[in-house]
Amino acid sequence: MKAALGLLAKRRDGDLLGALRRAAESSSSGSGTSLGCLVDPTASLPSATPELRAWAIWGLIADEIDKLGAVVEPREQYVLLAAFRLPPVPDGSASWAATLQERFRQLAKVRGLFGSREPLSNTPMNRAWAGALEMLGVAVARKLECLEGAGWLPYVGIGRSVAAETPAGKRSPDGFRAPSEGAQPVFVERMTITAVMHRRTVMRRLTERDIMAREDGVDGYDVHALTGWSGNLADIPVAALWNCRLAVAPGKYPGEPPTARLCFGRKLRSEQPYSFLSEAVDGHLDEERRWINVKVDHHGVAEAGLTIRVTFDEECLPEACWWYAEQLEVERLRQPPAGDPRLLAVGNGFVQHTFEARCHPREEYGIAFRWP
Repeated sequence: MKAALGLLAKRRDGDLLGALRRAAESSSSGSGTSLGCLVDPTASLPSATPELRAWAIWGLIADEIDKLGAVVEPREQYVLLAAFRLPPVPDGSASWAATLQERFRQLAKVRGLFGSREPLSNTPMNRAWAGALEMLGVAVARKLECLEGAGWLPYVGIGRSVAAETPAGKRSPDGFRAPSEGAQPVFVERMTITAVMHRRTVMRRLTERDIMAREDGVDGYDVHALTGWSGNLADIPVAALWNCRLAVAPGKYPGEPPTARLCFGRKLRSEQPYSFLSEAVDGHLDEERRWINVKVDHHGVAEAGLTIRVTFDEECLPEACWWYAEQLEVERLRQPPAGDPRLLAVGNGFVQHTFEARCHPREEYGIAFRWP
């Protein structure tokens, strides 16, 4: 994987999408031989034309580079952007240069990225590239193991957005990943969730949101807290507590659960803020919960904007508790080792975590726990 990504980055012609498309067209071609490990898993994509498969893997690569930006040093993300000719191009350059080493020289002029003075050689950039490529290879390989079928579709859109250098409002200019096509058109400045447990299940979940509309005409927010609901409107387990009112709409497709919509008092203009409070209550559930989870189905949450609080039943405390971010279900259930900063002290039954990094669209964040 690392070798294939390295070869893709070093292409002088700049036609990375073309190379991926040719690899998808023929596994025996030159591109197919060197890039097959990247494009072969995209064969399960619906209507898997070579072009769509190229868009999908290109979107995955760009998305994983974006993700790494939240956990690596800026210089490591910048060398990945330069290597794969992704925006933004450094100030003073109209476009990325042809060779990898020339693109690294462009990075050398970014003030402060590689020290207080401009590097005299490409050595600092090459060192950053070696580490960043290793991390990118691991991240892409991990995703390729679990992606299949329709799971590739969001990456097709991301690939197209990146290639077109989508303007502000489509591919977020403030460092957030591109939302899915059906994402709710709001950005969350602050979200505070308080979950109240009864024994091993969630009895109440209060959510306070401060949002910013991403387009004109936004008049509500859809919530999905209808687990266990029988369909009786008088017994719906969602309540609008402040600055919103509740409306329920049937699912769009057979078997799809209904949608609870928190309607605002007015239609919002783009970039207009709004605050509201809702609650999900269900005293009939007896399913054991192993985490409190947040799915980002909108345009993202600001840095330090998401806080999750859990109040455990004093007669039923977990043995361990930890926060997780952007993990598969099987990963979030793995308890971190002793001393890991993700571990949360259960203490007298109250835990809380604020996610300091930005929370990206199409990802999940939460607090997990292990019962005795």
